Amino acid sequence: MDTGSGPVRRRSRLRGGIVTIATVAALLAAMGLTVLGLGAADNAVANYDASSWLWSAARSELARVNGVTARVDTRTEVPAARRHPMQVTQTDRLLLLRDLNTGQVSSLDLATLQITATTRTTPGLGVNVALHEDAAFVVDAVQGVVRQLDPRSLAPVGEPIRYPPGITGGSFDGEGRLWIAVPSEGTVSAITAAPLPETPASAPAGGGLSPKQVETYDVAEPAHELVVSTLDDGVAVLDRTAAALVTVQRGTVTPTKLAMAARGALPTRTTGPRVPVTVPGERRVHVVGAKGGDVSTFTVPGSGDQLSPAVAWADRFYCADEATGTIYAFDATGQLVDTIRGRATGPLELEVRENHLFINAPDTSTARVVDDKHQVREVDKYANDVLGGDPPPAPPPPPPPKKPKVGKPGAPRGVTAAAGDALARVSWRPAPANGAEIIRYVVEGAGQRHEVGANQRSVEIKGLTNGETYRFEVHAVNAKGAGPSRTSNPVTPTAAVPDPPASVTAEERPDGTVLVRWPEANGQGNTIARYAVTASSAGANAPVGESTKTELVVPAGELEYGTQYAFTVVSVNDKGAASAASPVSNTVVPYAAPGRPADLRASTVPDQPGTVSVQWAPAEPNGRPVTRYVVDVAGRTSEVTDTRATVSGLGNGQNVTVKVKAVNEAGPGAEATATARTVAEPRVTVTGSSATATSATVSFTVDAGGGKATCTLSTPGEPAKSGGCSSITMSGLTPGTTYTFTVTASNAAGSGTATRAQSTDAMYGIATCNNGPDGDQRTYCDKDRDGRNGNEIFKVTRQDNDQQVGWAEPGTRLKAYCKKRGDNVDAWIYNNQKQSTWWVQVEYEGKNYIPWAWLNLEGGDDINVLPTC
Repeated sequence: MDTGSGPVRRRSRLRGGIVTIATVAALLAAMGLTVLGLGAADNAVANYDASSWLWSAARSELARVNGVTARVDTRTEVPAARRHPMQVTQTDRLLLLRDLNTGQVSSLDLATLQITATTRTTPGLGVNVALHEDAAFVVDAVQGVVRQLDPRSLAPVGEPIRYPPGITGGSFDGEGRLWIAVPSEGTVSAITAAPLPETPASAPAGGGLSPKQVETYDVAEPAHELVVSTLDDGVAVLDRTAAALVTVQRGTVTPTKLAMAARGALPTRTTGPRVPVTVPGERRVHVVGAKGGDVSTFTVPGSGDQLSPAVAWADRFYCADEATGTIYAFDATGQLVDTIRGRATGPLELEVRENHLFINAPDTSTARVVDDKHQVREVDKYANDVLGGDPPPAPPPPPPPKKPKVGKPGAPRGVTAAAGDALARVSWRPAPANGAEIIRYVVEGAGQRHEVGANQRSVEIKGLTNGETYRFEVHAVNAKGAGPSRTSNPVTPTAAVPDPPASVTAEERPDGTVLVRWPEANGQGNTIARYAVTASSAGANAPVGESTKTELVVPAGELEYGTQYAFTVVSVNDKGAASAASPVSNTVVPYAAPGRPADLRASTVPDQPGTVSVQWAPAEPNGRPVTRYVVDVAGRTSEVTDTRATVSGLGNGQNVTVKVKAVNEAGPGAEATATARTVAEPRVTVTGSSATATSATVSFTVDAGGGKATCTLSTPGEPAKSGGCSSITMSGLTPGTTYTFTVTASNAAGSGTATRAQSTDAMYGIATCNNGPDGDQRTYCDKDRDGRNGNEIFKVTRQDNDQQVGWAEPGTRLKAYCKKRGDNVDAWIYNNQKQSTWWVQVEYEGKNYIPWAWLNLEGGDDINVLPTC
């Protein structure tokens, strides 16, 4: 079975229990959800374990991805968690969620898709949830408290296990042991769960069995920076300070030195015998073999330091570059064998579960499944045939990071020492990294040398002689080497040390500061000169300041927003002697007003008058969820919870300023600004015109005012003609006529017009002699024949001698206007093929008519080119 659990960006999902037909049937029927990819109940059972629930932050949804079909077969919405980072850990029967924005932990019964219980933890980074079979744990890394819960009810089981503050780890190995590292001690320990009662209700109140700490091993010097990855049987601990990987398997501790010039990283869970150690700053991965000492190294293509820890799967190593959305796959020898290119940048979660590797991009619609044959298939988590609806647009990629100048670190700031009984406590503020992250700090003095983790910045030096004066030097080390040292104040150890403050309280404030308070300590006959305050977070302990009062305000930005911290205080008397550390304070999560919304874009809405569309990328929440955005467009203010808005009611063709700011518990943050213009009425400019005898074409340009214009051409007495907004041709016109044409362009804001005068060309025809039935053209068309010298022309469209106006000699060119139906007339000269009822109005003593049978129209003799009279 696959096992494990993990923090937000490396979630683990665990197996446990037997799948039954009834379970699957309940899953398919629960809540009326649509299910795809499962043809029959037996097929569903066969495929049920090859799946994983993946988080979609933009939709606030969990999607169950079937690894066999690479499709979403079920998904369900998680209320009030849109765009929240979520930790997900699961077995085949249960799923635990922890919302980092709210701290709420929820238990989801996978047989019914119902929330069975909820409990609260401190929001932010610092608490994680682990689940294995029937065992669930909440690990408070800041306070150093590990508590078992009943996953059905989330009720505590027995007594918690307590460690010093600032622990790290908290995931299960393949044998069901929960591993915890204690950086302040340099140890790692294993915890086994207490058995659960048959039902939550049968658990004895405040009693019963408790989880046990069953194994403890020394893996590093105290105050080293430690990272944990659980194994199939045991644990791997990366000592970032000493650049070594230590594996603990079946009681054997095996250290392996690594050639690392930057801080390394591990996945929360490692499957298989080899452990990959990723060094993002160097874009390298060191692979440590099962027995230690066997180390191979390969380089990841690309640039930048946004690599996630490489994950081992099926004799390959998969490493994600979140800056480009790319996953690189390497074989066992370190050769690049596949490149999986994503559709967007941002967080990528890689998790081995149920004989598949699941790759999830929680901020997008896309996931991928890789089987043990290394076949990669893409999954649409928002597939319309599952729940419907189109996915929201992917956020724009972040700008490429600027490459800083790289050099050795600067000197640590504020190096101070305080004496205790035969010991001294040395602490300092961070050294300037100068473009390459700090790997460790080195403390020297009293004939001793101590290497301290980059996130510790405090060390206790023992074995000193009371009454003797000491100084200590501290320097930082990065990939470029060791920086300059800074020397502490002189201290003289003494047995006459003050008491620590009896208690400490902390309060996070909306301006980003944290107020730490404590009661006055007992100086035991000496005056308390100052108090030194240390902050503990997950895996880290570092000084944050000193105060001569009984309170300290930690400045805004000194602590990371959204991360949990607790505090201890040491009393220092006027002789330089320091107390032991106080009890740890309550946990707080620093916060401030949100950051400025990113990538604000404002644009015209082309099909709506007086309207602009606004879209932006989410603002940095700075420790508290963004509850809404305030959108101001030209003084019209609205509030939305999405990252887009449409604002109407503005003037047409109006240039507007758009302002957007995010709001959280601390209030509104900095505003982003952009400009936009509402759609304006179109403007038309005629650029030319031309005509034939029966049609005219008008050419023009249209400024659509930011909208979508439609265009027509019109003239009095004729129906308007629609066409493209560059030229329109109107046909069916009368030859030789002057027209005034109007071009009209219309959009959502209104219309614009322009006019153009254009005359059609004249149409002419040649009068052609009509032979008589006897075929004697000479006598019929002879000008000397009495009363006849050509083709007859009438006032009407019939051969009426009383309406005759004259004769057109053969070959006469007559101007034609239009056609009209009348008597049928023969045309013998054309073998009667031109017999027709059409008559043509011509210019002959005014406008009169001649049969088309007797008039040969120029340009092809097509009667259809003439309009109807």
